[in-house]
This record gives sequence, C-alpha cells and structure tokens, in this order.
Amino acid sequence: MILLLLIIIPLAGALLSWIAASRNALWSRYIALACLLIDLAITGQIWATHEASGGRWLYQYKVDWVPHFGISLNLAMDGLSLLMLVLTFFLGALAVLISWKEINQRVGFFHFNLLFVLAGITGVFLTMDLFLFYFFWEMMLIPMYFLIGIWGHENREYAANKFFLFTQAGGLLMLLAILALYFIHGANTGVYTYDYFSLLHTPMQQETARWLMLGFLIAFLVKLPAVPFHTWLPDAHTEAPTAGSVILAGLLLKTGAYGILRLVLPLFPEASVYFAPWIMFLGVLGIIYGGMLAYAQTDLKRLIAYTSVSHMGFVLVGAFSFNALAYEGVVMQMIAHGISTGALFIIAGALYERIHTRNILEMGGLWSRMPVMGSAAMIFVMASLGLPGLGNFVAEFLILLGSWQANRWITVFAAIGLVVATAYSLRIMQKVFFGPGNQQYAPADLNKRELVIIVALVMAILLLGLHPQPVLNTSQKTDYVVR
Repeated sequence: MILLLLIIIPLAGALLSWIAASRNALWSRYIALACLLIDLAITGQIWATHEASGGRWLYQYKVDWVPHFGISLNLAMDGLSLLMLVLTFFLGALAVLISWKEINQRVGFFHFNLLFVLAGITGVFLTMDLFLFYFFWEMMLIPMYFLIGIWGHENREYAANKFFLFTQAGGLLMLLAILALYFIHGANTGVYTYDYFSLLHTPMQQETARWLMLGFLIAFLVKLPAVPFHTWLPDAHTEAPTAGSVILAGLLLKTGAYGILRLVLPLFPEASVYFAPWIMFLGVLGIIYGGMLAYAQTDLKRLIAYTSVSHMGFVLVGAFSFNALAYEGVVMQMIAHGISTGALFIIAGALYERIHTRNILEMGGLWSRMPVMGSAAMIFVMASLGLPGLGNFVAEFLILLGSWQANRWITVFAAIGLVVATAYSLRIMQKVFFGPGNQQYAPADLNKRELVIIVALVMAILLLGLHPQPVLNTSQKTDYVVR
C-alpha cells in the first residue's frame, strides 16, 4: 500500500494546489512542496530501514485491475527504483523552490502539471505491469508539454511540439512491442498477461525477440536521448522554465535509462547481447559528438543541454557491458548527472533572472560580483568534467572499468570524451565568471532561498563522491544481465 501512496500523494497534491491557487498562490506552492517532502521522507525512511537488509524486492503490491485482459495494478520496489524515487522527490522539491519567484502566472496550474509529471515518473519507476508502464510513460508527456509550452521562453511552442512528437513517436513503437509481447506470450503459454515477471520467461524466436527489443529500445533511446534521436532535447531544455529543465534533465531522461535496465536487458537478454556493440558505439558517438556540440554553443542552457547527450552516452556504454561494475556505474551516473546538471540549470536560470541573457559571450567577470554563485558553479562544472571527490567521477570510473572488460576500443574512445568534457566545462567558467567583465551588469548574488537549494545539491554531489557505498549497496539489490 505504501507504493500506491507514493503515487497518490503527488496526484492529490496536484489537484489541491490547483484548487488552492484560486484563493492564494502561496498556498499552492506550500502544498506542492509539502507533498514532495512527505514522499521524500517516506522513501528516505525506506532506504534507511532496508539498507542493511538482504532482500531484493523491498515492497510489492498487486491488485487485479482488468483481469479479463491480464492487466493488474502491480507495483514493486527494489534497490534501483528506490534510488530513482529518492532522486525524483529530492529534485522535485527543489524544482518547486526554484520556481517560487520565477512563476507568477497560472501558479496553480503550473504546480498541477509539475506534480502530475512527477506522479507519472513515480509510476514508471514502480510499475511491474507493462500496460501500466505505458500508461505512466504517456502520463508524463502531457504535463511536461504544458510546462514547456505555457511557461517557457520565446520559442516555447516550437520546443513543446518537438518534444511531444519525438517522445510520442517513440512511445507508440513501445506500445506496439508491448502488444506483440502480450500476444506472443498468450499464444505460447495460453496466459494473456502484462505482468513483468511472467513476460520475463516468454518463449519466442530469436528474430522476433530482436524486433521487439528494438521497439522498446528506440523509445528509451529517444527519451535518454541518444544520437541520432537527441534533436528534441536542446530546444526543450533551452525554452523550458528552470523547474522544467531540472525535471527534464534530472528525471525524464532517467526514465529512458531505467527502461533499458528494467525492461530491455532482462526481457531480451540474447537480443541485447546481439545489438550490444552497435548500441555501445551509439553511446561513444553521443559522448564525443554531444561534447563537441556543447563546446560550440553560446547559449548557456543549450550548452548544458548538450552535455546531457554526452553524459547519457556513458549510460549506454555501461548498460551494454553486461557486468556488475558497469551496472553500478550506470546507476551512479543517473543520480550524479541528475544532481550536477540540474544544479547547472538552476544556476543558468538564476543568471537569466538577473541579467536577462543566456548568451555566454555577453557575460564574463561575474565572479567578483557573485562569488557564491561562482563557487557553486565551479563545483558543478568540476563534477561535470569528472573531478575525483565528486559523484560523476565515481560513476564514469566504474563504467569505464566495467566496459574495459567488454570492449576495450569502446572504452578508449569513451575516455577521450572526458577530455572533451574538460573543454566545454572550463569554457563555462571562463566565459561566464572569469575573463573581462561586462560593466552593464550589476547582479546580486544568491539569495537565501537559492542558497538552500544550492547547498542541498552541493552536499548531495559531495556525498556521492566521498561516500558512494550506500548507493552502490542499494543498486546491487536488483537484476542485471551478465554475459
């Protein structure tokens, strides 16, 4: 029942915050924040309670929904989903805080959409029924479309439409694959079900499995995103409000990585091994190409968006290395990237509020006027390039260590991507905070609310880098495919 509660709380909060805004916009903000903090407290308590336990499935909840078609409300939590939920509610609460002053129009509807998309993400991380998985997958789409299209910047409608079309097309491919798997399982076993645990053992021909695997994989590659399915991401990130960018980078991209780990690899182990070299190649291509594109940008949010394409390439390389080291690195990368990139988007949003430009060529010399923001940016830029002592280093080191056992050339080229990361990361600091100053700007440093957000993120990225063992221990309480 506790799993259902984790989904119901943000859904109820979404409706309450929308209704409350008609009386007082501040009530809407407090309700949204309270709902996410309650969920964060619940998942934190679960993590603290079960960290030392040996069981893999921490909670399971199953109730028949449409038994005639084999559809059930089947929720389960293991180590992977627990970590993703802690990240979801942590970043969700910070997204509410960062939008406290930025969003002043349709405040209730904004928080309704924000909580609704977080409820959809929570459902994706918990459901063990493929029909329900698709339901929550699509449930994330509409509220994010509104977040970008209503509260975004100048080209928000174009970015929202592009986001919708790309992710909807990928989702439809996954729907076809789910239906095909449902009917194949029914034809071979006589049992028609969407239950994940039953479908794990579906007998089918290798050729069929490979086609179905591609249906799932493309949907997840679009959301990840991987080259060449990445073109929706820079526009969506650039035009979204700051809270939308944090949710996109920190959480929505992680649903693609989660789908690969939870569905693609366990459901289609042979097909995954068959396509692994090509998918790892796409990962390396994303690492290097995304990094080069990031270096070429002058729009700060667009630059940070392309770094996501580069960092998520490591997820593909690690996931298809088929060993425990790389798997742990992938989980760590999902968390560390969500925190570091989310923080960079928050800093970019705070800068835009103050100087009303995202063009890094018009900035420069801001460190002397904003030393606290500059120091925070330095920490997260160093995390982005993989500095030891910060979470991203642990993640990328484990991935490269694991991928070396699977494909050495892929690992060599992935490591070259770290050099590109150094170039674009240092360019952010040089163009924004160092160099000759622009005298027309006299921006204020971080205020107390922003400082609370940044300190929380700094503590998180430092904990991941200096004491990653709790995360690694928890990530081991799940299945991974070993070749």
